[in-house]
Order: sequence, then C-alpha cells, then structure tokens
Amino acid sequence: MPTVRAKPKNIDDYIESFSPEVQAILEKIRSTIRNAAPGATETVSYNMPTFTLNGVLVHFAAFKKHIGFYPPVRGDRSLDKAISSYRGEKGNLQFPLDRRMPYPLIERIVKHRVKQNSLKPST
Repeated sequence: MPTVRAKPKNIDDYIESFSPEVQAILEKIRSTIRNAAPGATETVSYNMPTFTLNGVLVHFAAFKKHIGFYPPVRGDRSLDKAISSYRGEKGNLQFPLDRRMPYPLIERIVKHRVKQNSLKPST
C-alpha cells in the first residue's frame, strides 16, 4: 500500500493506488454496492470512494489491516447484531483484510441505507 497517495479524482484512481490483492477486494465491494443500489452515483468524498442516492449512502476505504465502511449503521436491530463484531471505536465498521470479506453483509447495509435515505424529506 502506498505511503503517500495523491487525491483520487474518481473511484478508479483510488482503487488503482493499492496492491492487486486489495484492488480485487475494493472492486468487489464496489460491485456489491452497485448491485444493492443500482441508482446510486459514484464520487469521491473525504478522499474515499463514496456512493450517493438521496444523500450519502456509504463511503469505504482501504487501510493497512482492514477496509473501513462508513457512516455508522443505525436503526435495524437484526442488522445491528450482524455488524457488532465489525464495529470500530466510533461505530464505523472495520472489515479485517485477513478474514473473508462479508459481501452479503455489505449488500444488506447498503440496502438498509437506501431505505433510510428514501425516507429523508426532500430539500
């Protein structure tokens, strides 16, 4: 993983800055999000890949030992239980790179966020 990374212009730039092993994980996360939220728009926010649909759906980022997934998930007890082992100090999720990536859980989180965002009042 690079020690100094230029600000990515898009998600492709972001993903290309990592090792092939991490690139494969990031691409799979990207496609999982696309499948769960087909109407979402890709962008980069806070130097992280971001998907938006009626507001921010999710951000994700690669770190040395994990993939960070943001924002914190709230509002669904069964989902809360499923993500409990991945919660970081601030409630954001950390998926360790040395374990199987929970793609079905990521899909579930994104669908939950789509539902939450669809209930937001229009501005």
